Amino acid sequence: MHRTAAVLIAVVLVAALVGVVAARRVSAHLAHGETAPEFRLQAARGGSVETVDLAATLAKGPVVLYFFPKSFTKGCTVEAHLFSEHAADYAKLGATVIGVSGDDIETQKRFSTEECRSAFLVASDPELKTAKAYDAFLAGSYANRTSYVIAPDGTIAYAYTSLDPGKHVENTLAALRSLGQR
Repeated sequence: MHRTAAVLIAVVLVAALVGVVAARRVSAHLAHGETAPEFRLQAARGGSVETVDLAATLAKGPVVLYFFPKSFTKGCTVEAHLFSEHAADYAKLGATVIGVSGDDIETQKRFSTEECRSAFLVASDPELKTAKAYDAFLAGSYANRTSYVIAPDGTIAYAYTSLDPGKHVENTLAALRSLGQR
């Protein structure tokens, strides 16, 4: 009887630890003021492919960099639609939007046209090196749903992690407005 209770307690403790680690992964991101890691990725917009480089893009203004788990899944499609619906708002604030997932560039070409509505770049990070550098790695071959606003000086001005796609656009637009008031 005592052995059964000990095993049950061990199982409960392991489950609690796994839950804590999973919760941390869902909410992890780089902190405000940190230097944004440099990257160069293949990205698509409207089905056309180009190389996107953070330093070159920051020379034009702030960058909204958002990581998402997988193209053509429900939450990622909702998020892509929200970002595309607000493309003009980002443009007014001088920001470039770049979506990133572990999908290959052929998938991103289709996703950029069908779900991103050719409104912004969507990059391929097949080994998730960039996602890991930004602490936006979830597990396996998936990036975590994490959004950043990167100031033109290359520092993190805002970071938000939530698997719910609903607040990423609203929050990054508010952060961009705050950035413009500094």
